[in-house]
Amino acid sequence: MAASVGVCRLRFRGFGGLDRFCLGFEPQTQKRFTSTTPAIKVQTESKTTKAAKESRTFQAIQEERREQAERSVLISCPPKFNENKFLDYLSKHGTINKHFFYNTYGAYAVVEFSSRESIASLKESTNIPAVEHEAAVPFKSRLLSLKWPGSQSSNHPMPKFQNQSPPSINEITQLLSEKDSIDEQLQCLTEALQLTEENISLRFLVCSLLQDIAGAYFPECIIRPFGSTVNSFGKLGCDVDMILDLNGIYATSQKKGSGLSLEYQVKRGASERAVTQSILSVIGKCVDQFGPGCVGVQNILQARCPLVRFAHQPSGFQCDLTANNRVAMKSSELLFLYGHLDPRVRHLVFSVRCWARAHSITSSIPGAWITNFSLTVMVVFFLQQRNPPILPTLDRLKELAGPSDKCVIEGNDCTIVSDLSKITLQRNTDTSEKLLQEFFEFYGNFPFNKASINIRKGKEQTKPETTALYIQNPFETTLNVSKNVNATQLERFVALCRESAWLLHQKEILNRSSVSPWGFAALLLPSVTSGAGVKSRRKKKLEPASSRIKNLLDSLKIKGGETVAKKGSANSSR
Repeated sequence: MAASVGVCRLRFRGFGGLDRFCLGFEPQTQKRFTSTTPAIKVQTESKTTKAAKESRTFQAIQEERREQAERSVLISCPPKFNENKFLDYLSKHGTINKHFFYNTYGAYAVVEFSSRESIASLKESTNIPAVEHEAAVPFKSRLLSLKWPGSQSSNHPMPKFQNQSPPSINEITQLLSEKDSIDEQLQCLTEALQLTEENISLRFLVCSLLQDIAGAYFPECIIRPFGSTVNSFGKLGCDVDMILDLNGIYATSQKKGSGLSLEYQVKRGASERAVTQSILSVIGKCVDQFGPGCVGVQNILQARCPLVRFAHQPSGFQCDLTANNRVAMKSSELLFLYGHLDPRVRHLVFSVRCWARAHSITSSIPGAWITNFSLTVMVVFFLQQRNPPILPTLDRLKELAGPSDKCVIEGNDCTIVSDLSKITLQRNTDTSEKLLQEFFEFYGNFPFNKASINIRKGKEQTKPETTALYIQNPFETTLNVSKNVNATQLERFVALCRESAWLLHQKEILNRSSVSPWGFAALLLPSVTSGAGVKSRRKKKLEPASSRIKNLLDSLKIKGGETVAKKGSANSSR
């Protein structure tokens, strides 16, 4: 993916100092964010605003980040420059709230001013570049280039560059092997992979820069990120999914008065889909021809959800732009709520996703693979099955919703509570280690041949169609979000779940001093699974494995698992 091309690698030694994740609406990344305000002031503000941040809704957080992005600029910098002089120059146009530097195809700075007037002042002093043999498109965006006069001396104090890329599997394996418990491993994994505060800010800024382009055709449009960028499960290097919001996703319904009223004159299209395709076609062409830093633009307009795909080279992000996809935004809000009800939710999601990617259960290439969204829904469903449940059902979130939360999109009731303080959780003290092991046992014995996954009801239901894997869309309840998954991929997933459950029962895997890598890190090693069968991963230590796998699976017998366990035992003895 473009997001991982040319970016600086995360230094392994830096992992140990990562802040611990705690319950809240934002990752605790204050220490990693470069600020122009004194450290003492930052710490004081952090303490006094913590409670306010934890009480904010998903919508309020997104609007705040979007407003911050509109006061920000993205500046390409020379290889060597003086950070203090750079900031002094920009400060002439107004107060700088925050800034940070990163590397993609060169050095870049993200600078957030305290007011939009500073952006206007900065633009007034910015020139259109003079080129000799090419014609420059005179588009005045907030993507700028810093020209440093004179020699670039190596004596300049270089700024600290923030990491924007995920660690490799080898780095993760080494890091986790140094932890003292599996619970610590899963927490550390989350901290190492999750989006940083800087990375989220950059994502919102890229959306804001694209909004400046789309605004030429639709002056009041808003481009909003959705999916992994905002649902609290985003991983460093993931794509940026965007929505071109033309009608105001969060706008309240207009009240019809009895007096005079006005309405816009508009052109009419054959269908809503045709209108969406036309809009995206025009925006895509504009981005391709006039959008600074936007390369590889593809108009994928015949997909079920039409989109424009492109790479934003200055940020390194691969971007997908759709239009008025309000259900997708509501799904992002739902996962955001689940991710902030209990920290174990994020730990389990990040670990399962990492495990799945290490074994090619998921892929960045479209196909028959299970998607990250499907995996996340499977984790939520599993946690709803605990005794007592760790997460509430979607129907319960609807019951707790107030009048202002009511939301119907294209005939689908998408109402969920927005105030987390209204949600009372039952007391469940299971460790993350236990939940991880039981997740693998649960889906290693799940009756996929006859049952579907439904987080709205929080219980298994009979499959309405004969697809290999049926996961009901949380809001568009007639859709299967995993319809693309074929039987072969599902069998691989089940076999890997059984193998991982078995490994987590082995004392040598659970003992740090016995083997390295150990614990969850051992689950990331090359798989024993080949097709739907099971072979031995460590032939010297774990063979003969068939009898132990059979005994383990026979002992699980979770929800009709006897039949599945016998099948798994037969496969393992082939």
